Amino acid sequence: MNNIGLYPLVQNETIKIWKKKRFLVILLILAALIPMFTYAQMKVAQNNKKQFGSQDWRLVTQQQINDYTNRLASNRVPEEWKKYMRVQVKVLQYYLDKNVDPKAPNGVTFTSTFVANAIGLFIPLMVMVLASDLVSSEHSTGTIKLLLTRPVQRWKVLASKYIALIFYISLTVFATMALAYLISGLVFGYGGWNLPSFTGFKIVGSEVDLTYVHPVPQWLYMLMQLGLVWFAALIVGLMSLMVSVLVRSTAAGMGIMLAVLIAGSILTNMVSSWETAKYLFMVNLTLTDYLSGRMPPIEGMDLAFSMTVLAVWGLASLIVSFFVFTRKDILN
Repeated sequence: MNNIGLYPLVQNETIKIWKKKRFLVILLILAALIPMFTYAQMKVAQNNKKQFGSQDWRLVTQQQINDYTNRLASNRVPEEWKKYMRVQVKVLQYYLDKNVDPKAPNGVTFTSTFVANAIGLFIPLMVMVLASDLVSSEHSTGTIKLLLTRPVQRWKVLASKYIALIFYISLTVFATMALAYLISGLVFGYGGWNLPSFTGFKIVGSEVDLTYVHPVPQWLYMLMQLGLVWFAALIVGLMSLMVSVLVRSTAAGMGIMLAVLIAGSILTNMVSSWETAKYLFMVNLTLTDYLSGRMPPIEGMDLAFSMTVLAVWGLASLIVSFFVFTRKDILN
């Protein structure tokens, strides 16, 4: 009789993840690294003050535009880099024309910048640490045989692991943003929630379509970022758990995902001329770039495309995971 419900299994998996102290390690890593990034950002602000005699963001932004413009005139700069610079010049000029500081120094903008830089590799690595051994560790400890001999369907066992993982992914993303805000706020202040932030930039080649650009308050912009970061982290979690199902060795599973994520981070900066690479999930992880008007890795990519590609990869990983897990021989 399959008389064990899903809830007790989810509860059991949640406790197992907690006892492994992986989530605690993630919190400690965040608590150690965020102050370093905060200090670095503070030094940047201080250097700007020394260079310009004040912290007037207009001077800093204009200097950035001038630097990009000067580099565009150089024949030594590759054309792909020039496309990126042209886009950045137009986006920065738009902020300047609207008299809005895109990097106003406060806890909110620091958190927004930190999360935007962490979505491509840092957060996926933390999620990978959580997910890579959820099934493979059961093989190494021998508990998989005990677990699957209980009166419960196999799909429920795997579903409980997925639900517990989603819970911890959500905690990880929230903790990242909360700690970034709380720690950076000690230096930059906790204000800035209602400052305007522009979104709706559409990149076409090296041109920027400003037709749909509109201001939103920082709190709403942060919520939009939170949703995109969570979605990207979820897909990485689904992929990591699939690898854990396919590979019985935890070390091998973590090695595979680590190599894939690092390769994706490198490819994102190198694949502009390899159009087929836009269908790789790693190249589509930096979803927050679409909000801020940054140039996509490959021409023609947009938010809807990247989310669709990620959703397909996530769905495929779910299908493979359940198909293999419900049919695999646990005795060998």
